[in-house]
Amino acid sequence: RLATEFFYTLALAQMWNLLAGYGGLLSVGQQAFVGLGGYALVVLGLHAGLHPFLVVPLARLATGLLAIPTAAVVFRLRGAYFAVGTWVVAEVFRLLIANTAAVGGGSGLSVTQTVKGIPAWWRDAYTLWTALALGAGATLLVYWLLRSRHGLALTAVRDSETAAASVGVSVLRVKWLVFILSAIGCGMTGALIYITK
Repeated sequence: RLATEFFYTLALAQMWNLLAGYGGLLSVGQQAFVGLGGYALVVLGLHAGLHPFLVVPLARLATGLLAIPTAAVVFRLRGAYFAVGTWVVAEVFRLLIANTAAVGGGSGLSVTQTVKGIPAWWRDAYTLWTALALGAGATLLVYWLLRSRHGLALTAVRDSETAAASVGVSVLRVKWLVFILSAIGCGMTGALIYITK
């Protein structure tokens, strides 16, 4: 369990490092995507009856699709306004979830039914291997991204948006890429976190 916690925390740290460290996008609303990944587990695992460990990769679709309109809203803001805007968007998501009866509303739902029938040792093994895949995958994704031409563009945008744009880098496209990748990683990790709880 300690190794599992280490690996999913590594995945979250890599997503934060990609977003804020390399991308220069200080978001204080990334917890929204972790929570949305957990609610993907509720909707797809509890209500749709899918295997909970199949929901983890499917959570990336849900969070990725929700990250697109979120990015369209928050990228209208700059600097501290961007940070506050991401926090406000996270609060909006929280309020929407709290008022949606299908996911338990304000009282929440227990996801223990999603793992019912899976022997405890198999559940722990699946959880560990999934956490290892997320942690290693996030690390390799960041490594690969930084070594690609997108990583060079990302570094240029972080250092100076004006200078990056002057040499032909699409600043908005780079920011969208980093924001959506980070949301996807946080969503998958969120689904796994709620399996372990």
